[in-house]
Amino acid sequence: MTIHAGIVGVGSKVPDKVLTNADLEKMVDTSDEWITARTGIKERRLTDYETATSDLAYEAAQKALEHAKVAPEEIDCIAIGTSSPDTLFPSVGCILQDKLGATNAAAFDVSAACSGFNYGLAVASALIESGQYKCVLLVGADTLTKYIDFKDRNTCILFGDGAGAVVLKPFIDGSGILANHLAAEGAGGKHLVMPGGGSRDPELRKSRYMSMDGKEVFKFAVRALETSVQKVLDKSGFKIEDVDLLIPHQANVRIINHALKKLRLPKEKVYVNLQKYGNTSAASVPIALDEALSEGRIKKGDVIVLSGFGAGLTYGANLIKWSV
Repeated sequence: MTIHAGIVGVGSKVPDKVLTNADLEKMVDTSDEWITARTGIKERRLTDYETATSDLAYEAAQKALEHAKVAPEEIDCIAIGTSSPDTLFPSVGCILQDKLGATNAAAFDVSAACSGFNYGLAVASALIESGQYKCVLLVGADTLTKYIDFKDRNTCILFGDGAGAVVLKPFIDGSGILANHLAAEGAGGKHLVMPGGGSRDPELRKSRYMSMDGKEVFKFAVRALETSVQKVLDKSGFKIEDVDLLIPHQANVRIINHALKKLRLPKEKVYVNLQKYGNTSAASVPIALDEALSEGRIKKGDVIVLSGFGAGLTYGANLIKWSV
């Protein structure tokens, strides 16, 4: 019998504070028309000073566990996709393990920036397929607005905070995560960087804010989204017309539209919610997954493709035949 990891619970959390394009017009040289035309984003959510990544991860995880009807003690492993951890160590995974009371779980973080959830999903599915674990909690969570220079209109218009979580269990009925594709282009890492705080510059002598070459990242993202979807389809044996719903990383609507034209996938088969939240990094795909499920866009047996791309540069995709 072939074992695949299937998603049995989903949850998400975004902060209450809303930052609109109109708000940004008062802070930086930009306009609602300019932001909307270039990104599709209308507003985003911001954490307050006291709220850390693990706080959002905890609330999303609780919702996913409740949806899955799983107690914290049943979790074998916790994986967190994030590039904005509370601390360099302990990991957000270990902090979340303690907050949940998941005393039987191993815990670790996955650092792949906006691709973190898709990387984590591939790792989590492999752990279940191997038989090592039977219940894995995966969370994508980021609070990147804490690292944004709100005088830099190239980045401050893009990012928001949030968390999304899934619970995975083994299935032997042919459903679950049937294929994944992970890739990296480290030579392009210079195009999207958080320069300070690591061992290269622990005292933050360089900027503490992220920097991005928007044109280079845009070109990469369009190619990465198309490539990751096509690669995971090739590995699974499915074709683009078999896909019921594509949930891409919610970074920029122009990136999504460019990729759709190349893939020849109709817009009604794509889920987009970036207009409400902006780019929530590793949280964007699981937040969109949670909302798509709650809106009835996903049903048992549907073929779902999740795709992400981000700093590193990294990209990846997972193909799922929905289990429940």
